[in-house]
Amino acid sequence: MSNNDKKVLVISHGHPAFSLGGAEVASYNLFQGLHDLPGWESHYLARTAPPITPHGGSALMSLRQKEREVLLYANDYDHLRCSNRNLPALEQDFVRYVRDLQPDVVHFHHFLGLGVESLLALKQALPEVPIVVTFHEYLSICHHHGQMVKTSRNALCYRASPADCTGCFPHIGEAEFFKRELFLKTFLELADFYVSPSHFLIDRYVDWGLPRERFSMIENGLTVEEVVPPRPLPRGGRRNRFAFFGQLTEFKGAHVLVEAVSRVSAKVWGEDSALMIFGGNLERQPEAYQKKFLEITEKAGERVRFYGSYRSAELPGLMKDVDWVVMPSIWWENSPVVIQEAFLHGRPLITSNIGGMAEKITHGVDGLHFRNASVEDLVDRLTEVLTTPDLWDRLHMRIRRPIDRVECAKRHVDIYERLLSARSKAAAPATPKRAVAQKA
Repeated sequence: MSNNDKKVLVISHGHPAFSLGGAEVASYNLFQGLHDLPGWESHYLARTAPPITPHGGSALMSLRQKEREVLLYANDYDHLRCSNRNLPALEQDFVRYVRDLQPDVVHFHHFLGLGVESLLALKQALPEVPIVVTFHEYLSICHHHGQMVKTSRNALCYRASPADCTGCFPHIGEAEFFKRELFLKTFLELADFYVSPSHFLIDRYVDWGLPRERFSMIENGLTVEEVVPPRPLPRGGRRNRFAFFGQLTEFKGAHVLVEAVSRVSAKVWGEDSALMIFGGNLERQPEAYQKKFLEITEKAGERVRFYGSYRSAELPGLMKDVDWVVMPSIWWENSPVVIQEAFLHGRPLITSNIGGMAEKITHGVDGLHFRNASVEDLVDRLTEVLTTPDLWDRLHMRIRRPIDRVECAKRHVDIYERLLSARSKAAAPATPKRAVAQKA
């Protein structure tokens, strides 16, 4: 690093060392990718909360993280308004940190847990520093975990409004949801630019009221360490190993997949086909869903194998035994890292036909779609791939390799440079008219 390097502070709602969500991984990959570029110096601030215990005198801590990485403890949070209730701590520690760092650009990959007030605190502390915000889901629009799915029957929500939101949360009045929207927009409008990993999400936020001209679509970049070749097939073998990667929440739709697997005819499924589930946290879900999922799984019997949770570094080893990756999410999704990971290793996907999944996978080209939440349609797709011998090869050949973290960082740097250039021009003193006349 040199004194002339431009500093970027990447802010995340969690550190991958403690939380392995897609947004956390994406933010950390950007942080690493920026560090790989000459002329740029990256720093990473991640929010943390219980079970991590804060230090006595400060919310800032390292917990043996690497150089240029710091954790900020924040656990007093209003989920309705995405608001930080402990503003004195935000002013004392967060603001002190950014003032000491003096970044040239600050990039929020999420404000969950930190609160949208962190944008204002930064703007007041460093008014000339451009702020970029990446959206990973629809949390600012939708109080239902940012899923845009109705709380009753999990019907898809196409556009939020105070009346619709009250329909999902009857104990919260329309006026409160109207104030929530105004509150969040007030802080989000402080950002100079927005990034989304899908066009679909951009359209949703533009419909909600954010300016389209401040948006750019940049796919999240992967850290590529190993690319796994196709699974070797025995003589006469089939591409019949399916895998689900993700949390066992109702929104991820694993129950749809397990039920579909149980309904494929015995003749088509055969004795050597298998669904491998890599994921966990079922015990954290509502009891009704746990019961429903366990009943469906028992019905599927030996067709389904559970392998538990996994870490990102383990994925190449797990992918060696996989032919198809299935993503049965019943919500819109945005740009799940599972899609990129599957494409990196050349595995075709079978996904719901909505949201970012429909955008990232082209039906019949590099994967297949099935009707959202339809067990019957997924049964048809599973039957199709098990009875069409050359289908896997045709889809596999058309898969395009996803961008890595360096390419992702380069695309972000283009935005940072434009913002810094615009700030520089705006700050430059105007040339006096007399001087202009003399030059002429």
